[in-house]
Amino acid sequence: MSHNGRGRRRLGIALRLLLLTVGAAVMVLPFLYMVGTSFKPNAFLFEIPPKLVPDHPTTANYAEAWSSNSFGRYFLNSTYVALSTTFVVLALSATMAYAFARFEFFGKNILFGMLLAGLMIPGIIVIVPQFVLADGLHLLNKLNGLVVFYAGGAVAFTTFLLRGFFERVPNDLDEAMTIDGAGALRKFLRLYLPLARPALATAGILSFLGAWDEFVWALTIIDDPAKRTLPIAIAAFQGQHGTAWGLVFAASTIAIVPVIVVYVLGQRQFISGITAGAVKD
Repeated sequence: MSHNGRGRRRLGIALRLLLLTVGAAVMVLPFLYMVGTSFKPNAFLFEIPPKLVPDHPTTANYAEAWSSNSFGRYFLNSTYVALSTTFVVLALSATMAYAFARFEFFGKNILFGMLLAGLMIPGIIVIVPQFVLADGLHLLNKLNGLVVFYAGGAVAFTTFLLRGFFERVPNDLDEAMTIDGAGALRKFLRLYLPLARPALATAGILSFLGAWDEFVWALTIIDDPAKRTLPIAIAAFQGQHGTAWGLVFAASTIAIVPVIVVYVLGQRQFISGITAGAVKD
């Protein structure tokens, strides 16, 4: 490679690194400022120049945020909804994906196409029919009402994701277990689920985050203050403590902690699932 070619290559790498650094800063700095402000006493919230790391950090904002406005109850509500939704989505999607991937039955392609067609409909368009349905099923003002509709909205994409992984399981392994006398259920539990662990982790993380962060549907069907989830609680919290930014940011940081924990615990499997889904055999 010529000297000019190496120079252009190094320049290209430097420009990419610069763009990535700027993009990372744009994404990370607001988060760091929020966390730093959450540890500041009210007297230092608007200091000039602003500091990411406060000189006199305090955890008083966290203690007050957790103990005020039933914030702990809302945290538990969101935890229940997110974990329940994740379990239901994985249970339904894994069994459906297994059926679509390994069984032949009448109308299989039509049913799968109808499932995928649901992904093309924006959620806000069906919110009124969903509300009428939830009312008919007596699911208004109930956390299980959130679980049912969150799971229903996530099943199609998760089934599509898992089907691709199940189809990649070698037929030789499937036939070997059949020769050993394994039935469909045993093969599903002992062969397909373990091999699809990266896809299950990816689907689980996405389902958890979707249920944890959702705001519109929870705001639509939840009127009882005791049944609020964190997104609604934080919106109301900001309305009541609009000028106490340290308190508001402390509440927001608490809400982000489970998301970070879930991603860190499943990071390796999540990345494996994404990269495996991006590569075609």
